[in-house]
Parts: sequence; structure tokens; C-alpha cells
Amino acid sequence: MLEQVIFFTILMSFLITVLLSPVVIPFLKRLKFGQSIREEGPKSHQKKTGTPTMGGVMILVSITITTLVMAGKFSEPTVETYLLLFVTLGFGLLGFMDDFIKVVMKRNLGLTSKQKLLGQIIISVIFFLIFNQSEFSTVVKVPLTDLSFDLGWGYALFIVFWMVGFSNAVNLTDGLDGLVSGTAAIAFGALAVLAWNQSQYELSIFSVAVVGAVLGFLVFNAHPAKVFMGDTGSLALGGAIATVAILANLEIILIIIGGIFVIETLSVILQVVSFKTTGKRIFRMSPLHHHYEIIGWSEWRVVVTFWTVGLLFAILGIYIEVWI
Repeated sequence: MLEQVIFFTILMSFLITVLLSPVVIPFLKRLKFGQSIREEGPKSHQKKTGTPTMGGVMILVSITITTLVMAGKFSEPTVETYLLLFVTLGFGLLGFMDDFIKVVMKRNLGLTSKQKLLGQIIISVIFFLIFNQSEFSTVVKVPLTDLSFDLGWGYALFIVFWMVGFSNAVNLTDGLDGLVSGTAAIAFGALAVLAWNQSQYELSIFSVAVVGAVLGFLVFNAHPAKVFMGDTGSLALGGAIATVAILANLEIILIIIGGIFVIETLSVILQVVSFKTTGKRIFRMSPLHHHYEIIGWSEWRVVVTFWTVGLLFAILGIYIEVWI
């Protein structure tokens, strides 16, 4: 029964996204919701100017409908299910506002960094306040060791840091056609496996709903992309992946499963720190995927390489958590 629910969940979310795309993409074009490309980015990206963005709306619709329908088939939706949807839609709404400012108000940077950070913190705090009403563990386990730390009330700060951090990490990774769609599918697939192993089936259902939705989106987002997810999609996926990890008590293992997102973020941090302290750049351009473009890799080669590395990270994370 449960295996069938999982199968139909991924199939349903995939089909919803695929069927929505031929309707939504022309609609976005008519509204002139086209992406503006930063002038300081790779020159080859200038030809992408005008490609419809905010396609993350399709992902959010698919995840929401599929999760509610399929969770209801298995059992009554739990508080965890609603928390997952709250965070996903909350971060998605924040991203939608950012995209709207960029494409409609023609302010290429969208929300200011302070506005975006404030919104992310507010959503994370609300999540914690609701989460705090139920019995939950404030213990964080360190993989490959017997170490664990009870953070107590410090866990609230940890949750905010984790959710904001991964939301921004996925957002930074969203710079090439299909890059986030593929890496997110892999990472959520790994979390679905681990949640299943813990008998947290609601988390598995949500995770595979995300997998189906982003794979459906990938049909239209693979190079050359017909639509971008925008911050609407990337911020939502980042918030969602952190929330699944928190609810499954897999916070630290997420560093491995979401290794691509972590590396991309570190590349930006290292680049900024190096340039401000020494005046020299470590990479030709950051985030890291742009570095490989600048040195001559094709966009498709970069994306497939990152997918492959992401898959290896996911397998390693599952292996560490289940078998070691």
C-alpha cells in the first residue's frame, strides 16, 4: 500500500508540473515576466534575457496538491505535513515577491538583502514556535561518531540558521539551466529514503512529491531552458530541504546530502573573504558553477558534472546514515 502511495505521489507531482507548463509558460511570456540577466555574469548568459521566470509557481502548486492528496490517501495529514507546506509556501512567497520586483518593477536585484533575510527569519521563527508545541528533540547528532549535542533553547537559533542558510544556498546554486532541478531531485530523493527508513512516511511522501515536481519542471528547464524557476522556486526548495532534515533529525547529514549547495555557498564566501582581505580572487567567478563556465566548460557539462557529484553525495549520506 505505502509503496503504491510513494509511486503515485511522484507520478502525480510529475504530471501536474508537466501539464501546467504548456499553459503557464506562454502566460508568463504574455505578461513579459522575463528574466533579466546580470551584466557581471558570464557573457554567454545574455542570450537568456527574456526567458520566462517565476516558473517555481508550478513547482509549488504541484507539491501542495500532491502532498495534500497523497498524504490524505495514506492517513490524515499531520502537523508535520502542514509545517512542511507552510515553510515551502512561505519561502516561495518571499521568492515570488523578489521575482516580481525584478521582472515587473524592473529592479534587477529584487528585494534588498536585509528585506529577504528578515522574511526568511520570520518564517523560520514561526516554524519553530509551532514546532515547539510538540515533543521534539533538541539533540543534534554528529554522523560517523557517537557524539550528540543537546542544544536546548539554542536549537531555536540553529533552526533559523539552518533554514535561512539552506534557502540561500539553493538560491545561489540556481544559476544554470537545470542545475537546481536536478540536484534538488537527487537530494530530496535521498531524504525520502532516509525518512522511509525512520518510518516517517509523511516526510517521504512530501519529499517524493518534490522530486516529481522538479523532474517535471526539468523537462522544460533543461538546457536550453524554456522557463526558469526564479527565487520563487529556489528559496522554497531550500527552505523545504532544511525543514525535512530538521523534522527527520538529519540536520548534519544534510551537509553531505546537500553537498553541492554547501560547496556553492562556500565558494561565494571564500571568494568574498579572499578579495576583501587580499584583493585576489580564488575563482574566476563565483558561485562555483560560473568558474567552470569561464574556464571553458559548456553549460551542459557543468550541470551534468554537478548532478553526478550531487548523486555521489546523496549515496554517501544514505550509506553513512543507514549502514554505518
